[in-house]
Amino acid sequence: MIEENKRINPFFEPYNTPHDTAPFDRIRLEDFEEAFMEGIRRDDEQVEQLVNNPEKPTFDNTIISVDDEKDNYYDLLSRTSAVFFNLLSAETNDEMDALAQKMSPILTKHANDIRLNEQLFERIKYVRRHHRRLTPEEKMLLDNCYDGFVRSGALLDADGKARLRQLTEEASMLSLQFSQNLLKEQKAFTLHITDEAQLDGLPESAREAAALAAKEREQEGWVFTLDGPSYSPFMTYSTQRELRRQMYMAYNTKCIHDNAENNLDICKRLVNLRREIAQLLGYKTYADYVLKHRMAGNVRSVYKLLNDLIDAYKPTALKERDELKKLTNDKLEPWDVGYYSHKLQMKKYHIDAEMLRPYFQLDKVIGGVFGLATKLYGITFKENREIPVYHPDVKAYEVFDRDGTFLAVFYADFYPRKGKQGGAWMTEYQGQWMEREDVHKPYSPDNSKNVRPHVSVVMNLTKPTDDKPALLTLSEVETFLHEFGHSLHGMFANTRFESLSGTNVWWDFVELPSQFMENFAVEKEFLRTFAFHYETGEPLPEELIDRIVKSRNFMCATACLRQVSFGLLDMAYYTKKDEFTDDIIPFEKKAWQKAILGKQRMDTCMTVQFSHIMAGGYAAGYYSYKWAEVLDADAFSVFKREGIFNPATAQRFRDCILSKGGTENPMTLYKRFKGGEPTIDALLKRNGIKRAKR
Repeated sequence: MIEENKRINPFFEPYNTPHDTAPFDRIRLEDFEEAFMEGIRRDDEQVEQLVNNPEKPTFDNTIISVDDEKDNYYDLLSRTSAVFFNLLSAETNDEMDALAQKMSPILTKHANDIRLNEQLFERIKYVRRHHRRLTPEEKMLLDNCYDGFVRSGALLDADGKARLRQLTEEASMLSLQFSQNLLKEQKAFTLHITDEAQLDGLPESAREAAALAAKEREQEGWVFTLDGPSYSPFMTYSTQRELRRQMYMAYNTKCIHDNAENNLDICKRLVNLRREIAQLLGYKTYADYVLKHRMAGNVRSVYKLLNDLIDAYKPTALKERDELKKLTNDKLEPWDVGYYSHKLQMKKYHIDAEMLRPYFQLDKVIGGVFGLATKLYGITFKENREIPVYHPDVKAYEVFDRDGTFLAVFYADFYPRKGKQGGAWMTEYQGQWMEREDVHKPYSPDNSKNVRPHVSVVMNLTKPTDDKPALLTLSEVETFLHEFGHSLHGMFANTRFESLSGTNVWWDFVELPSQFMENFAVEKEFLRTFAFHYETGEPLPEELIDRIVKSRNFMCATACLRQVSFGLLDMAYYTKKDEFTDDIIPFEKKAWQKAILGKQRMDTCMTVQFSHIMAGGYAAGYYSYKWAEVLDADAFSVFKREGIFNPATAQRFRDCILSKGGTENPMTLYKRFKGGEPTIDALLKRNGIKRAKR
């Protein structure tokens, strides 16, 4: 007898949710593996049909099929992967981690099977030589498709392809293991305080959050963790130097302990795997391989940027360091820097994060950020509680364009929790593309439907307590603006092909929209739209706004060198031409020495927790943050000149950059907006740095 009402895997059928959003409320853990394997089977079937197509290869029957325009056979594997791997970062557990370990080599093998399929590559090569007249976007897709196969080993001989499979599968597994180890170490440490005297110096907000953390763990007293909203205030305000030392050492020794979560050997192996992959593909180093598809173009340009920044900022950074030293009679240790920086900021500007926190209620900040987007671009946000979410903390919004048409779904996930990685990021559950409405007719604007994106920002902001709403710091407001800038890049996407839409751009360009938005955080006109005291409703006082503006460059040179040091470390690993055999810790200290101000400790390590370059896709690309900072300062100078809320300027930024994705060279897009190439001058001016004379 056939079982009635047998449950169907939700990935196998239309979601039947608002805007076809992921049905988180119906998805079970066991659905993922089944959907992954069926998705692989469907992909294999589609590739088999493609390579056996008796028709002559064309752009339409080959390149679009490889890119998967989603005309005939929706991409089950992509939509399953989007949900699974986003949840793996935002809401994981031991069972999901285990499934990720199981599926990672299977998925990597499948990707290799496609990219190393010789018959498929022959069709792509034929189209590259014999194609019809293409639009610029179609030409970009063809170039990316061909180059993607080449960079994945399509030109290698049989032995080379076999070796590449081994290397990529191992690298995939180790990247996953790196992230899982780091999350476990991040969540394993707590500082449990039962003596109230040890809370000396901590503001009320930090005490309340720590009391809530203890209550959630069914413990007495106060619990501090390594999550940003807990760690940062403790290091800034606590007068207990020994406890600051304990917190600092716990944070900076993650994944170097003698336990199963040690990442030292994993990092060394990842560096060597990537070097060997690059050299197998004909490049001297992994950095050379990566930078071929970056605005910087080559290693020399990256080092020029980093060294120029050191030359420009280090004299000021040394002065900043000397100012801190004058505040203490003791040796300035790393766990003292945040504490004395706060004291110096109070002395110079009489301002700190806690003074501002009552004016930055999260609900009001959300309204301010959304209102900024409305003022600039005319878009509006409406919460829709019918859209399923994966955790009660998550809010889902519908986004509407200026003319009232639906633009995107926007998810916001604000608070830290056990199964969530640290930091903040933007991601997508669905990209944007143009879908043919009648699959039997060729693509045209009249025969297309604009499939709109589902974007998400995931953060670790200050949580509400039992008697107070979530009250943010200015830094957290900037984080929100940063990730929201990425989300605008995704929401405004308006391209034909999903692989070229939204944030699918070169990685030293992708940070422009995000860092651009941070500029508004210290603009008076923006602060006046949402910064009201959460109890009295009084607006943020004018004198406090003035102090915010005056203090915007406080310790900025030190912060710049910190970012540069990370860029130097990244490049040191990925410009290696020979096997990396050094011990990680001394190598790290030497690699970034030029940008370091104080004496280094040999019992801490950044590399083993540097997710960006070990597991996050920024290997040989961390310089991108500073590269994009030059762009964002230059771009915002246009807004400052023409009016920061000027709708015509904003529309030009949207049309030239935010909506174009990766359809053209990034410098072409930027020059179309600006009218010329960017220079470092706007950044130096913004930071109050004088260009060094040569």
